[in-house]
Amino acid sequence: GGLILFAIFSLVMDVFKIGYYSSFYSCLSAIKIIYPIVQAIFVVVQTYFLWVSAKDCIHVHLNVTRCGLMLTLTTNLAVWMSAVTDESVHKAHSKLKKNMTEEIFRWLLKVGMRSSSVEECNCKSQICQIFKNGYFWLYPFNIEYSLFASAMVYVMWKNVGRFIDHHSHHIQRLKFRLFRRTFFVGIMLGLIILVSGLGVLILYEVQVNSSTESSKKGQALTMYYIFNIVCLSLMSLVCIGGSVIYRFDKRDMDRHKNPTRTLDVALLMGAALGQYAISYYSIVAIVASTPRDTISALNLTYALLMIAQHTFQNVFIIEGLHRQPP
Repeated sequence: GGLILFAIFSLVMDVFKIGYYSSFYSCLSAIKIIYPIVQAIFVVVQTYFLWVSAKDCIHVHLNVTRCGLMLTLTTNLAVWMSAVTDESVHKAHSKLKKNMTEEIFRWLLKVGMRSSSVEECNCKSQICQIFKNGYFWLYPFNIEYSLFASAMVYVMWKNVGRFIDHHSHHIQRLKFRLFRRTFFVGIMLGLIILVSGLGVLILYEVQVNSSTESSKKGQALTMYYIFNIVCLSLMSLVCIGGSVIYRFDKRDMDRHKNPTRTLDVALLMGAALGQYAISYYSIVAIVASTPRDTISALNLTYALLMIAQHTFQNVFIIEGLHRQPP
């Protein structure tokens, strides 16, 4: 369900991108228009493939299957890197355009175009502006789709050749009862946090980009940091609570060598290194900078909580990976 949701937004982004590039196709390379078309086809085919085959356990042509899944995984990561780079370049150009004269910016724009006429490549019409703003706002959904699909393909790759003992586990049906079970409560709290996070992000972007008053920008930053601090605090407490519950749950720990689990742990720790590095450099920058105001204090608290949350979360997940089934 989550994959299809992100896939729909990714397809809408590709439509917007095709419409934007088609507005001045005469001075652009043909690959600019072909790329979103091919990407849309890839999204449709891959989503259908994962929807149909996500639960399959393949036991024939193992090497070919593993090779194909790894190729799909690396393709998703390449698409993810391309989207992140494109979004970063767009933000850099937006800041560059604000900080330099129109003549210099038009000259830089001309460098990347085939045609000698820059006027043909300027996005002046209202429809072109809608396409341009729309597909950049939809980039996060495309980024999440690539990561979502990569995770699912990775799980499929792990399950190639795996045998499942259908008699060793009892099927536990989830009962969505508010007071007897906590599944429903967890889903509702997660949706509330997700919707609240989207609302805070939209308000933050609107106030920071549209407002020229420093006081309103300060209020937007304060709201952004307070919301993230509350979320990280709750996540840290939940992870600590889960680790405490593990102590009372009488299950044996699986200490045998497991290459798949070792790879999971290595990927988990490797992915956390990026957040650790960002938080570390943020702390160094805050401590070394002046003046030290409320925003700096909130930023420091946010960076410290980010380190704590990722640490507690990784401990909770790694302990769960080493536990025997019920």
